[in-house]
Amino acid sequence: MRLSGLALAALVPAALAAQAPATFNYRGFTPGMTYRAFAVRAQALARADTLRCDTSRRTAQVMDCGMRIRDPADSARFYLSANVIDYQTSVIDFSDSGSTAIVGRAQKDLVRRFGPVQRREVGMWEWHQGRRFVRLNWRGRAGWRIISITLNDRDVMDRIAKYIPRKAKK
Repeated sequence: MRLSGLALAALVPAALAAQAPATFNYRGFTPGMTYRAFAVRAQALARADTLRCDTSRRTAQVMDCGMRIRDPADSARFYLSANVIDYQTSVIDFSDSGSTAIVGRAQKDLVRRFGPVQRREVGMWEWHQGRRFVRLNWRGRAGWRIISITLNDRDVMDRIAKYIPRKAKK
């Protein structure tokens, strides 16, 4: 079977995409995903909460959104939030709190999903993939901890610069 030039040209991007490394995916969310995909997934995991978004005072192109979710896969509960720039997520965050065991469960889950930790600091583990990363932060006292699992896309985050007002030259 012989392919026309157009058919061959259509196959090349698909073949290149198949060779690209898998992107970070946590509970159906990926850094840099569209706002629409984020909202659909968030609402699917919501029990009785509604996604609420606040736009920036300067532009509707920058929003912060959040809601409570429960993942039916393992009944995990989180406060889900996202920063959205130009209708793409720059940061997606999952926050929770509980006994000290919550940190160990999160660490084990993330290592299972993303492999060995690539960067460790006190109260922080991180995994990188190009300009995207997943970060686990934790803090607390005595028998209590709060955790934050953050998905970040630096390429989307860099777009915020065009919405920061420039100071007038004197």
